[in-house]
Amino acid sequence: MTVVSGPLSVVGDNTRAKLISGTIFVWLLTTVLLTTTPPTAAQQPKKIYRIGYLSSFDAARESARTEGVRLALRERGHIEGQNIATEYRYAEGKPNRLPALAAELVRLQVDIIVVEGGPSTIQAAINVTKTIPIIMVAGADAVEAGLVESLARPGGNVTGMISLNRELGGKRLELLKEAVPKVAHVAVFYEPAISGSVRDVKEVLPVAARTLRLTLQPWEVRVAGDFERVFTTLNKQRPDGLYVPFGALMRANGKRIAGLALKNRLPSMYTNREAVDAGGLMFYGADVEESYRRVAYFVDKILKGAKPADLPVEQPTKFELVINLKTAKQIGLTIPPNVLARADKVIK
Repeated sequence: MTVVSGPLSVVGDNTRAKLISGTIFVWLLTTVLLTTTPPTAAQQPKKIYRIGYLSSFDAARESARTEGVRLALRERGHIEGQNIATEYRYAEGKPNRLPALAAELVRLQVDIIVVEGGPSTIQAAINVTKTIPIIMVAGADAVEAGLVESLARPGGNVTGMISLNRELGGKRLELLKEAVPKVAHVAVFYEPAISGSVRDVKEVLPVAARTLRLTLQPWEVRVAGDFERVFTTLNKQRPDGLYVPFGALMRANGKRIAGLALKNRLPSMYTNREAVDAGGLMFYGADVEESYRRVAYFVDKILKGAKPADLPVEQPTKFELVINLKTAKQIGLTIPPNVLARADKVIK
């Protein structure tokens, strides 16, 4: 028995040793593989794309629009904090700040720059990068301003939406005439430093004015402080209406202009919606909210590999007429029912 049990015990110990050694080897191999094998695509952290937002104005003025962009992006699967991050830069009505702000976005290596404002704002972004895609919002005549080669084939790194402000000038005068049938003399502000503004007051608007039998009274404004002076002077000529064209200075001072027009009981037509919300009488133009929602379309396309040069610049297809009925009552004006019926929004 002793002879038999000895060898069996030895064999059993050897087997157990081999099993233990094998187990340790498998465990070590598994550990090595788990620590050296790259994680699968599903386990890799998602890339967070950085979007730069450059505006001529301030954060408070832009809040509703930037929120519209954020929600539209979310609908397309681009969620702030998850797969996109936005860097906001505001010039706060000071055009001289735009170049530095645009350069700062480039240094941050954003993937896309969304630019809100006129040609000078968009040009500030173009001047600092020819590679980062630029999406313009509500830009003026982008072709004439040299921002893109054509609407169908923009070329370069810029695409987005234009506003058609110049093309709508005649329609705005027509609506002002319908709302205020007695209007005959219309004061028109313009910025002499902006060629488009000068062209509007000297070439575009006079064509419609002749058809409507209106006399235009051009008033030059260069800085914000000019508005009080101009209103004091134009009172001597006593126009029947006021037309406020598109422009950074006009938009930045929309509330001031609306207040002065209200004080002087002057019916006013604007090219920016905010002025009417602030007390101006009428606005007619592209649906701003719809334009900003389209930003998400361009961002989505570019993040999926499309090039700005191949994405046609869009023109607005939806327009709105907004009338501030409260202002009309304050200046003693009764808006004809047929005009009110055509309004998309009436502020009471």
